[in-house]
Amino acid sequence: MNYQKLIDQVKVDEGLRLKPYKCSEGWLNIGYGRNLETSGISEKEAEEMLLSDLENCESQLLKEGLIGRQHNGARNAVLINMCFQIGFQGLLKFKKTLNYLLLSDYENASTEMLDSKWAKQTPNRARELSEQM
Repeated sequence: MNYQKLIDQVKVDEGLRLKPYKCSEGWLNIGYGRNLETSGISEKEAEEMLLSDLENCESQLLKEGLIGRQHNGARNAVLINMCFQIGFQGLLKFKKTLNYLLLSDYENASTEMLDSKWAKQTPNRARELSEQM
């Protein structure tokens, strides 16, 4: 079987949608008609999506100068982790934490991370990342 021809045909028939949508039968789909409710995604696909999302966070943080050589890898990872969880705009709300990071005052940055709604909502993660900072 010529899979490329089949793939090309299905792409035309289904169309590409990069955000979830309801198909004509009411199922939640994405991509070229992937039924998320019955098929979901594979672990490999989930891993690929996670890596892509983390790379996007890292790129945005690098572009804005919030991570880089000024901090070690573990501290950069904290900011990438937080950006992934709460989004870039959410991370920018940690004004005191980010100001302490600019001063390389990691102890106070760590303390400020815990003085937040985020830390109350996800206490174990916040505590772990604060200690890593």
